Amino acid sequence: MQYSGASRRVRGFTMVELITIIVITGILAATVAPRFFNRNAFDSRGFYDQVISTLRYAQKAAIAQRRFVCVAFTANSITLTYDPVAPGATHTAAACSANLTGPTGLSPHAVSSNNASFAAIPAAFNFDAHGRASAAQSIAVSGYAAPIAVESETGYVH
Repeated sequence: MQYSGASRRVRGFTMVELITIIVITGILAATVAPRFFNRNAFDSRGFYDQVISTLRYAQKAAIAQRRFVCVAFTANSITLTYDPVAPGATHTAAACSANLTGPTGLSPHAVSSNNASFAAIPAAFNFDAHGRASAAQSIAVSGYAAPIAVESETGYVH
């Protein structure tokens, strides 16, 4: 059986297809690769999420334990302590001297980051036995645009 030149099939890619794939790969590499080598954005987002969950944990612990829970900040960490004396008629101010145990069992419950920090160190505040914050807060994490807000009347963290 003899084949004519018109009936033979050649398999493979054309030169135009190969060049198109190389150009698309180059464009993707130029735009996506820097994101993988610069971890600052990922670290800032992770620290932002950890701070929000820590503040929510502090509020829930204050309600559950019926105690003042104090939130203290440094440049790149947040630490939770509580007042061992239950609030009452004779005890109205927070005097946080005991370390609050975290959900993992570590005491004090603290969150820190090596690569992310606060844009400005926030003022220390506390949650009362009803979960209300002592003062409204706006907490900014460097490298992340949205600030963390703590409502004073309800203690809501968002």
